[in-house]
Amino acid sequence: MHGTLIQPPALPGAQPISGNDRVYTADQDSNTVSVINPATNTVLGTIALGEPRLAPSKDVLGAMYDGEIDVHGLGFSRDGKWLDVIDVTTNAIHVIDTATNKVVRTMYVGRAPHEGFFSPDGTRLWVAVRGQDYVSVIDWRADKEVDRIPTEDAPSKVVFSPDGKLAYVNHLRTLVLDVIDVASHRIIRRVPIPAEAGGSSDEAISPDGRDVWLGMPTNGRTTAVVNTATSRVEAVLHTGPRTNHPNFVTVGGVDYAYQTVGGLNETLVYRRSRNGAPPTLVKTIHNNGHGPHGIWPSPDNTRIYVALQNSDAVDVIDTHTNSVIKTLPIGQSPMALVYVARSTPATSTNNLGRQGLGMRTQNLPLRVSGSSGQGTALIRALPGINEVTIGAAGLPPNQQFTAYASDGTRTTALMSMMSNQFGNIDEALSYSYFFANHYTSVILKPGTPSGEQEPGTAMPQA
Repeated sequence: MHGTLIQPPALPGAQPISGNDRVYTADQDSNTVSVINPATNTVLGTIALGEPRLAPSKDVLGAMYDGEIDVHGLGFSRDGKWLDVIDVTTNAIHVIDTATNKVVRTMYVGRAPHEGFFSPDGTRLWVAVRGQDYVSVIDWRADKEVDRIPTEDAPSKVVFSPDGKLAYVNHLRTLVLDVIDVASHRIIRRVPIPAEAGGSSDEAISPDGRDVWLGMPTNGRTTAVVNTATSRVEAVLHTGPRTNHPNFVTVGGVDYAYQTVGGLNETLVYRRSRNGAPPTLVKTIHNNGHGPHGIWPSPDNTRIYVALQNSDAVDVIDTHTNSVIKTLPIGQSPMALVYVARSTPATSTNNLGRQGLGMRTQNLPLRVSGSSGQGTALIRALPGINEVTIGAAGLPPNQQFTAYASDGTRTTALMSMMSNQFGNIDEALSYSYFFANHYTSVILKPGTPSGEQEPGTAMPQA
């Protein structure tokens, strides 16, 4: 170790990758946390926080089910000892001991928490409660909420400045970035976000504390640089449909930002500016799978890890060559991803299982008929049923479409959905027996359903 343990994203000079470190993903469909040893690129197992989505044996949607649903957000303490996990549907926050992989505390907050992080001193959890427009400040050891900080509509995430004095809160449905004084819990600035950028689902702060980058999944833009010194937006980058999470590395003395773009299956690499000029796109990394989402670097800046939401995998990227060097199969529908530097013995696999691992996933090109546009259909095996997820771009805006499953002879309606004002379908879900019926393609057509409707099909999520 290089003295004090430094968490990524980190400035140059932090400690190298260690077998004691872990990469974690929040797996929304299998309701697990996948655990990876980054020194060996080995998936050690998963931590189950609930039953898999729609598991029939547990009646997950029934009144008697008291487990967790939609494991989504991740954060960690600066000493690497604690991991926090957010379940967006059951409003739960778990604290996991990274030495034992054991859940030591489960707490509940208001509706639809999205992301949370430990305060710099590790004594509090700050959680963005998107459904009720506040940040919950929790004394997690005492299982007690000690404050609520009112925010604008739909707070998404909380990140802290490197010196621990400020917290930044972005919003999904409000064009503002809140700056909060950590000591007083007061909002001291509200940074206006340009209308062309829109609301943001994720954010990251650079290790030098200079920039906050905001990911905009709906309109395909990223508010690239919020200058923390001037509290001004310095650039809005047009990155692509389903722009997800940003993060940072420094290689060869040059500062870079990496941005996942789920709709293009790409991770974009930007050279950051130090003089207020817009960032420069220097590399497009084609991910080895679909739906890049969460992203986090190693402390030594040599690797960056990308969760592939629609391939149930993690790409390991060499930051010197910006190439994918390994792809690891993990739990189902990974969203957030974090790298945690820690001192736990590398042999620690206690309390890990296999839930969510080894399940079938297939991505098919979407056959768009009678309209412009292109996209992908993801078919994912769940216990007892299959999940079909549609994503498309380049469609006529604000128009109804229907997706059909086909085996070349039979055509069965799966679901109907609307394109948004940008001509995108970001994520529409239905449930069917796709694999059992030996379907081989998914067709998207304008209009309402016609022909056979498969029993048990659900309408899409927005």
